Amino acid sequence: MLTDLSITNIAIIDSLHLSLKPGLTILTGETGAGKSIIIDAVGLIMGGRASADLIRSGSDEAVVEAIFDISDMSELSQLLSDSGFPCEAELLVKRSISRAGKNRIFINGAMATLTLLSDISRRLINIYGQHESQTLLRPENQLLLLDLFAGNTDLRGAFASLYAKLQTVRERLAHADEREREAARRLDLLSFQSQEIAGAELRDGEEEQLEEERQLLANAEKLGGASAEAFELLYGGDGALLGQLRRISNAIREIAAIDQTLGETATSLENCYLQLEDAAMTLRGYASRVEADPLSLQRVEDRLDQINRLKRKYGPTIRDILEFQQQVDGELEQIRDQEHDREALQGQCDRLEKELRRCGAELSRQRAAAADALKQALENEARQLAMKNAVIEADLTLLDEPRPTGFERMELLFSPNAGEPPRPLAKIASGGELSRLMLAFKQVLPEGDVPTLVFDEVDSGIGGATSETVGRKLKRVARRQQVLCITHLPQVAVFADQHLHVAKRVDNGRTATAVTPLDKKARIEEISRMLGGAVITDTTRSHAGELLATARSSSP
Repeated sequence: MLTDLSITNIAIIDSLHLSLKPGLTILTGETGAGKSIIIDAVGLIMGGRASADLIRSGSDEAVVEAIFDISDMSELSQLLSDSGFPCEAELLVKRSISRAGKNRIFINGAMATLTLLSDISRRLINIYGQHESQTLLRPENQLLLLDLFAGNTDLRGAFASLYAKLQTVRERLAHADEREREAARRLDLLSFQSQEIAGAELRDGEEEQLEEERQLLANAEKLGGASAEAFELLYGGDGALLGQLRRISNAIREIAAIDQTLGETATSLENCYLQLEDAAMTLRGYASRVEADPLSLQRVEDRLDQINRLKRKYGPTIRDILEFQQQVDGELEQIRDQEHDREALQGQCDRLEKELRRCGAELSRQRAAAADALKQALENEARQLAMKNAVIEADLTLLDEPRPTGFERMELLFSPNAGEPPRPLAKIASGGELSRLMLAFKQVLPEGDVPTLVFDEVDSGIGGATSETVGRKLKRVARRQQVLCITHLPQVAVFADQHLHVAKRVDNGRTATAVTPLDKKARIEEISRMLGGAVITDTTRSHAGELLATARSSSP
């Protein structure tokens, strides 16, 4: 609830502080004293439009500060904490307006945004009357009021939860579809790459072997000729090197038999002969095997060309190409997994859509059933609030697409006069009618939705017994919510738990607004003024006392 309100330099208010209590707080005073300015200041705390025109003449800045007791509002405390504004029992909101255009918002001493302020304040205060942000004028709030009346809050919450889950799954499904389209475009390329590499049947180290084989095949004629010639020089004919070496070895072996000091030399020559003989046999075999093979050479050249083409595409080495193939195959597997994921998401989406339709159908059924009952209840309340010819319709319209609130929208239609067709509430209801309609809602709804309600012009165009009825109904609402109400009717004012008198004073040639809490005696004087005008008599005082006594003794 709102416990304190301080206003500085707004319109004719220079400096004002209000300490507010639970229950029904009534503000009274002469027209033009500044009562509506106080409501405008509350509107600023709610995130209303800040204009330099509100700043008191001669001042450069206007400030509104409000303190709220939120000790029993855990969700709001959590919202503030999540937004970086830790708060426990008290919430301080400050808003400053500068002629220089540097408007500022502070929450618990730290700068905040207008968006956050609006989100917070709508959970704390509702204003009914001529304020710009009247809750009752917004169709989404009208639908909420119908659901509160019908007891649909749990069902409405279940629908909103299903809707949110469905939207999340649909977003994931849309992303999956986009990934699938991208994958489809990439699938052909990846499949081609994988098949091309796999079809080549590459082996690590193959390229080096092929290079060696090509070297041999390309030089086969030279290798064969050279090895054959070397064999002939070593072994062929009488002048061959081995023949000569045999003769030399035999001669040395003969003389070594005479001079044993040449024995080692003879052995060395014999070993040389044997080694050269082995080499000659190897060369003869090599020469017999080596021959020009253009087909084999072409096969090797083609294979190397294939490998080089793959290297240009996929990597500098065969190992790099094979690693690239592993990556491609991995991505292909992911694409196949995505297809399975999409199927699962589609199944989840279908199930949620079915649940949403079922839940929405039940919500629509209950709303349709409650709409007529709400009409009857509101019209009954309206007749008690001096709108005896009022016609109220809860017009439900099916939406093309569901919203988080359901499959339909609702608009309250209103006609204050007999014979006139109902029209949208926002287009036809006056400030006073709107306040009284909200008061009617507060009578038929099961419980309060925000801790503080402000009624402006609730008594517009009424009098007599109806004004007493308005007072009783305000008192009844104030049992569960804090209520602030501006009134000109004594029959309403007598029901106040706290009565504040708003008046103008002149200090040093400047007009300013002052607010005074009234005790019992002062209340009698104020009620007398409201009853009798400028001249207060014992009769009006007696009447005022009777009204106050009746209000205290009667149960609203």
